[in-house]
Amino acid sequence: MSNSLPAQNGTMDYTADHYTKTASFVFSDEFTAPVMSWLNASPGDRVIDIGCGSGELTVKIQAAVGAEGLVLGVDYNEDMLSKASRNGVKNTFICDVQNLQFPPGLFQEKSFDVAFSNAALHWCKRNPAGVLEGLKRVLKDGGRFICEMGGYMNCIGVRSCLHHAVRKRVFDPEDMDPWYFPTIEEYQTLLQTAGFRVDTISLVPRLTPLKDGGLRGWLRLFARGTFLKAFNDVDAEAIIDEVVQMCEIDCKDRSGNWSLMYVRLRFAATLVC
Repeated sequence: MSNSLPAQNGTMDYTADHYTKTASFVFSDEFTAPVMSWLNASPGDRVIDIGCGSGELTVKIQAAVGAEGLVLGVDYNEDMLSKASRNGVKNTFICDVQNLQFPPGLFQEKSFDVAFSNAALHWCKRNPAGVLEGLKRVLKDGGRFICEMGGYMNCIGVRSCLHHAVRKRVFDPEDMDPWYFPTIEEYQTLLQTAGFRVDTISLVPRLTPLKDGGLRGWLRLFARGTFLKAFNDVDAEAIIDEVVQMCEIDCKDRSGNWSLMYVRLRFAATLVC
């Protein structure tokens, strides 16, 4: 579900290896071809990849811009950035993209032609507008922003079940829910307020098969250390059991294969002021 995640607690550590084993669909050619075609990086481009994760797409962008270009992979997770470097990403930077600031002398403001992000910005619930303000500082005037993220109705069903299971234990799921899945209207307003012209924006439903571990593996990767981080391991596993049981009717077929209905918010925007 994501390339950029907050630090996690609990025994199910969020590591790059765990991520690539359970959620390789996030950077698969099948699912990333549309947003990568919109990016259409050219030789000499300077690209900042927001929430680059383990860098599988970042190295493809590097190849497209060539030696005369530059790609910077940015992520919050140190282990993901280490994996990205091992995968061949030349330039990485660790930070919370909701407060994107470079140390003096690292990069000049207004020095990137394109900002790119895949499957990351739905983790920026605390300050989604802060992401755009940061990009406004680093993008050249006229620079492009190409993004795909979770949008309105993403992971429908499983999210409701998590809320139900948490509320039943007298916790407030609204406070614990780490995800930000905006509507078209909401994110378009954020972009325009930050000085971007929205060139195209849409919600794209996508049935997403869950391979390794099914829904249980997905929940352990994406929810255990975020949504369920306040719970001990026994209680967290009980919630996961409950959610899996509730979701079986809609999310598991008769052959035992699990899928989730992802809805992606995909857009292209241009910085105009």
